[in-house]
Amino acid sequence: MARSRRTRSVLAVFASAALLATGVAACGSDDNTSGELYKNPVTLTWWHNANQDGPGKDYWKKVADDFHALHPTVTIEIEAIETNALQRTRIPAALQSNDPPDIFQAWGGGEIVDQVAADYLKDITDQTKAEVASIGSAAEIWAVDGRQYGLPFRMGIEGFWYNKAMFAQAGITKVPSTLAELNEAVTKLKAINVIPIAVGAGDKWPAAHYWYNFALRDCSVATLRAATKEQKFDDPCFVKAGEDLQAFLATNPFQDNFIATKAQEGANSSAGLVANRKAAMELMGDWNKGVMETLTPDRKGLGDDLGWFPFPGIEGSPGDPKASLGGGDGFACAKNAPAECVEFLKYIVSVDVQKGYAAAGVGIPVAKGAEAGLTDPVLQTIQQATAQASYTQLWLDTAYGSTIGNAMNDGIIKIFAGAGTPQQVVDQMKAAAQK
Repeated sequence: MARSRRTRSVLAVFASAALLATGVAACGSDDNTSGELYKNPVTLTWWHNANQDGPGKDYWKKVADDFHALHPTVTIEIEAIETNALQRTRIPAALQSNDPPDIFQAWGGGEIVDQVAADYLKDITDQTKAEVASIGSAAEIWAVDGRQYGLPFRMGIEGFWYNKAMFAQAGITKVPSTLAELNEAVTKLKAINVIPIAVGAGDKWPAAHYWYNFALRDCSVATLRAATKEQKFDDPCFVKAGEDLQAFLATNPFQDNFIATKAQEGANSSAGLVANRKAAMELMGDWNKGVMETLTPDRKGLGDDLGWFPFPGIEGSPGDPKASLGGGDGFACAKNAPAECVEFLKYIVSVDVQKGYAAAGVGIPVAKGAEAGLTDPVLQTIQQATAQASYTQLWLDTAYGSTIGNAMNDGIIKIFAGAGTPQQVVDQMKAAAQK
């Protein structure tokens, strides 16, 4: 994917405890400087990744409709696009064109650094001071050199989503807390002819997240922080992550043809296999419940059989077993988007809208007080785990930027395909960093 050259390092960690105590101000703060707001008809184009019919897609439509009801001069045209296509193809191409969407999904970190360097984004610093102050350190992931270019609407950590009934049938009495216990669970699930874990390696990033998590367990927190800041990957723990991945792949934990499986599209995607009771587990972010519910005929997913646990620790490794991999979703406005775009962005992260997002059961909100809208016990568990994590590492491809991130993911996929080595992943990351 075409991106401009990365110009600086970005924040790779957000304070989990502070994250769940964040807050945002309601739309319409005193920072509005345009006296022309809402006076003339405006159409905003909005791209987001809730592309499956279900609670997420429905809720974003409600948000757009409610904003239009409050401000009749603003019409919002939505295009819902699958994550991989949105992030890797549609947004990069649109930003290089003369007609990008006004407001679109933004993952922060290195990606937003690239976009700012290319002068694609609107500086929203002055208009969002109250929101940024309330959100706290998490908002820094959408900032570059002290200037704000986007805001998050959800934050959470990654873990294994699993089928409680399948675990009970296989005689798994407690969720794995170590890699050895996860391997034992895989063996027990195979014994009852169940696919232990589904993975959407066809989209690359879901498979790459296994390497990320092994790096989180094999590398110290200090090493991870230094790698993000300095973009140096000389510590042998990065090669060790690939070796651990190879050893895990040797247990054959995944479905047949996993290398071509999509992650979130259709009943035969990795999320669909779990949702339709064909596989027992999937490693995925906090949004996965909402995705799985769109992939079953009754739109209920696994219902009460759905459970979640964090990525297990590795005995004797230097990594912190209570550290987690995570991140969030946010939105940014294109550079030439009208002022109403910023107001809509602020509305999305307002407390009442965030409460509704939480109640929809599709992710963990960022606004202070919005967590009260979380009624689903699994999402409550993830929220608590996010708060209790000793350290949260931002998704590595986001933290390192698109140039390194793409090279890293490509190298990891080669390991999954049996055509690459742990050293080659690190060599590709180093070569990309030199660009």
